[in-house]
Amino acid sequence: MVTQQHMGRYSLLKRLTAQVGGDEEMAKKILIQRGHMREDGTLTAEGASRDSMTAEERAKDRAVKLSKGGKVKDYVYNPATNRARLRSR
Repeated sequence: MVTQQHMGRYSLLKRLTAQVGGDEEMAKKILIQRGHMREDGTLTAEGASRDSMTAEERAKDRAVKLSKGGKVKDYVYNPATNRARLRSR
């Protein structure tokens, strides 16, 4: 599900909650499984790092990790799909 809500920094839980249909408990469970949140609801170091990123920065970071290399600047972000793709040369 794609949402245009909560695209800025410090909105990781709000954005994921919106993506899963407003179910905050489900969003918390997902973040805990990913290692971004502790059981008590506080963010881990990795979660805090992700939370400080915008949706664009997170999408580019995911793309770099999936490509197993490259640089963030090599990717272009599409806000309609919340995905980043390799920039055309």
